[in-house]
Amino acid sequence: MLKDAIDLSTLRRILVIKLRHHGDVLLASPVFSVLKNHAPHLEIDALVYQDTAEMLTFHPAISQVHTIDRKWKSSGIFTQAKAEWQLLSALRARRYDMVVHLTGHPRGAWIRRLTGARYSVAPAAAGIGRFWKHSFSHFFAMPKRGNSRHTVEVNLDALRRIGIHPTDDEKRLTLVPGAKAESDITDLLAQHGLAEKGFIHLHPASRWLFKCWPAERVAGLIAALQTRGHRIIVTAAPAVEELAMIKDIQAELRQPVLDLSGQLSLKQLAALTARARLFIGVDSAPMHIAAAMGTPTIALFGPSGEVEWGPWMTHHRLLTSNHPCRPCGNDGCGGSKISECLTTLSIESVLAACIELLQRKNENGTQ
Repeated sequence: MLKDAIDLSTLRRILVIKLRHHGDVLLASPVFSVLKNHAPHLEIDALVYQDTAEMLTFHPAISQVHTIDRKWKSSGIFTQAKAEWQLLSALRARRYDMVVHLTGHPRGAWIRRLTGARYSVAPAAAGIGRFWKHSFSHFFAMPKRGNSRHTVEVNLDALRRIGIHPTDDEKRLTLVPGAKAESDITDLLAQHGLAEKGFIHLHPASRWLFKCWPAERVAGLIAALQTRGHRIIVTAAPAVEELAMIKDIQAELRQPVLDLSGQLSLKQLAALTARARLFIGVDSAPMHIAAAMGTPTIALFGPSGEVEWGPWMTHHRLLTSNHPCRPCGNDGCGGSKISECLTTLSIESVLAACIELLQRKNENGTQ
């Protein structure tokens, strides 16, 4: 038993901060579940970037989701100051007893100090300054080079550090699409004559194109799946580069697919992938969304590490090359934006993984 463990029964409100990208925020969702399970009386709030809020809204353990708009910095000093003051006022009004800061973002230290939370936990790091060291009451260890633990587990280390040890069931991701998104997807599938579990969801793009499989190979995989009678839905973000990739894929196909690229919100994307028979994608937020919805997942990994970022707690298959340099974390080989560890993955290997998961019996014995 830790000597400085925190007794949650003495707390009323906790703020959890995760100022990162969409997938990172979703991988922090078990932190809220664990806190609520161990202390049901707690009010637990989140602070995230505005564009990532949909990863946590409707989470049953979260009372309020506070947001920071990345555009504040470019909106002028007075507009930014007003927005920052309104956020700080809202946070101070909640009178938090504890702040759980899950990254090394310096804003977390300021928030802890300005909210006056009695307890706080944040990541430790070599060489951090005195301001950081004196801003928090507890520090959890960050993975060293050669990390062999998933990001979900690293997030949960913040709670282990204060004496809370989650069970395996508590570690599942939570993402709630909401009634509106569910209804939208029901209507959309009916419009196109698609039944639940009657299609494969393919999201081949990422904001970082060096994480993507070549368009011609994606098209080859689609054609092979279509030959086997599968209907395909393709999605992508509305970014110009991602839409261009989808256009290139479509140009290679004799039989077009249902293309919803740039048309769905994150909540709608979650509702869609929850109804898919299989999800196929790369290391990206939609892959984590598929895992959160319990959809069997095919994930292609190149420069990024599948140990830290792979599909969490869902049936899945990982496709990686045997390049000794991976995962390197670089934006393509030599900074070229093209990753040979991805371009060398064959259509046949990915197709075989798809067939294996499609044929796999689920837990209730159905196909």
